[in-house]
Amino acid sequence: MLPGRSRTSVLVFLVPPLLLYAVAVALPILQSLVLSFFSWDGVTDLQPVGLANYVKMFTADPIFWKAFANTMIYLAVCLFFQLGVSLFVANLLSYAGRGKEVAKTLYLLPAIISTVAIAFLFQRIYSYEPPGLINQILTTVGLGDLARPWLSEVNTVLVAVSAPEGWRFTGLYMLILYAAILAVPKELEEAARLDGASTWQVFAHVRFPYIRPVWVTTMIMAATYSLRGFDIPYLLTNGGPGQASELLTTYMFKTAFRSTDFGYASTIAVFIVIECIVAVGLILLLLRRGTDKS
Repeated sequence: MLPGRSRTSVLVFLVPPLLLYAVAVALPILQSLVLSFFSWDGVTDLQPVGLANYVKMFTADPIFWKAFANTMIYLAVCLFFQLGVSLFVANLLSYAGRGKEVAKTLYLLPAIISTVAIAFLFQRIYSYEPPGLINQILTTVGLGDLARPWLSEVNTVLVAVSAPEGWRFTGLYMLILYAAILAVPKELEEAARLDGASTWQVFAHVRFPYIRPVWVTTMIMAATYSLRGFDIPYLLTNGGPGQASELLTTYMFKTAFRSTDFGYASTIAVFIVIECIVAVGLILLLLRRGTDKS
């Protein structure tokens, strides 16, 4: 049991952030939940519709399901960069000598650059006319036939808008995983090498099991943030062409502020919240199963 003074200190430090969380996060979620049972254009009185918005979302709105499928692809691309590439780079840097501090700084820079600046940067990189960086490289190496307007073609636009978001936070998660790798006891790695383990075996059987809790935490952070991703896709394509890069977040925004259907937009917002909760639950379930097997 904590003594009275310690309990008071804990409350003093916990209450302000909890109040801020309640006002900035919990209250808007609750308001969206309530509003999802109404039809409202933002001006006239609320019109109760019961579960009609949810029925429409699940059974009569093909754009919603298209946006949901796009969001899953967007999530997969982001996780590839933010978990796969960041883990690879973090492991690589742990063996590096000189220059790794500079490399860490360069990898971290995108996370502190303005979202608008990143969007404009990738507009130039993907540009077809005048040729952007990607198309120039393809032309230089003799693959000019593969050059295309990456943000205007239905088959390429979704990956094209997902990659900047994944790249943006790769350095941040790399730094977290790098710190976790540095905390792995050197005695375990040395013992594994003395037993004849290769570099890959040391990583797979010593390093990764040790840093698994940190990796799962980064997975939760990356997954929930990606599921709520909005700014870069909206700035790059506004969900187009057609609905080829429409995400649940961009569709919710358009429904609210273009169609002025705030009730239905709140229904989509509630679904996004539930989607994030389910994602966290699945990740924790996988962690528990992995821990039980090991």
